[in-house]
Amino acid sequence: MAELENEVEVANELHAAYQKLEAEIGKVIVGQKDVVRLMITSIFCGGHALLVGVPGLAKTLLVQTIAKSLGLEFNRIQFTPDLMPSDVLGAETLDQERNFRFIKGPVFANVILADEINRTPPKTQSALLEAMQEGAVTIGGKNHQLDKPFFVLATQNPIEQEGTYPLPEAQLDRFMFMIKLEYPSLEDELNIIKQTTTAVNSEVEKELSKADILKFQQLVRKVPVADNVFEYIVQLVHKTRPQTAHSAAISNEYLEWGAGPRASQFLVLAAKCNALINGKYSPDIEDVKAVAEPILRHRIVRNFKAEAEGKSEEMIVQELL
Repeated sequence: MAELENEVEVANELHAAYQKLEAEIGKVIVGQKDVVRLMITSIFCGGHALLVGVPGLAKTLLVQTIAKSLGLEFNRIQFTPDLMPSDVLGAETLDQERNFRFIKGPVFANVILADEINRTPPKTQSALLEAMQEGAVTIGGKNHQLDKPFFVLATQNPIEQEGTYPLPEAQLDRFMFMIKLEYPSLEDELNIIKQTTTAVNSEVEKELSKADILKFQQLVRKVPVADNVFEYIVQLVHKTRPQTAHSAAISNEYLEWGAGPRASQFLVLAAKCNALINGKYSPDIEDVKAVAEPILRHRIVRNFKAEAEGKSEEMIVQELL
């Protein structure tokens, strides 16, 4: 009973903390509430996110602001065609006493912005993706644990594809969310211009500690889920798989491949977190729908017919919902 009361108290803390975070981030970032919600959800679930948007939409500022408000160490890595794995992970060097010493790379931080991850060759992409999956780096046979919490936000520019190395589907699957950053509305852009062309600087206050985030990550795992929500999630993922027993007609018509079991796992975790940040103690089907699109859009592969008819991943997911 005491443990349950404690969990309810932590759940209330998470709800209050999210509202404070949203207000604090809003001092610097105008609009983009859904993007902020998904990024914080990803951190509280212990996942990673892929942010897709054209240049100039303040992706770097957004990640820096979230890192500051969470009290986390932030590093930005600009991915280029000549970037080597050691430039990301670190390397062993000889010191003056001729002993090998490990020099940590920029991946040793709490929040990593992997800018334009598709601009670097697969060897370097894999080095970062391995660190994301394992939470550790192995150099010279020695294992170096990354500090927790650890969150990677990778960005991709959807316009230029020349000279890029697109992430394979198996590697895209490691990202909890693919978040699309849209152009701001007319009203939001007016506020952005007014805010960024004056001498006034908005300072972001630290709202949480690392211990708070780790506590919230543990709480998300403990949230109870009703059987009907579990069943809805598994049925939704099965609907995406063409030519199978439970596939939907739209999947058979427009999809080459559907989502794997990792999609089901992330849907459960994200729905739990979405419920908590909205002040609920258990997720319902509406919470699943609120996170389904950014979880499924990069896990389904369209066929030629879908591309020819202009059926986007988002349109297919919305029809499945």
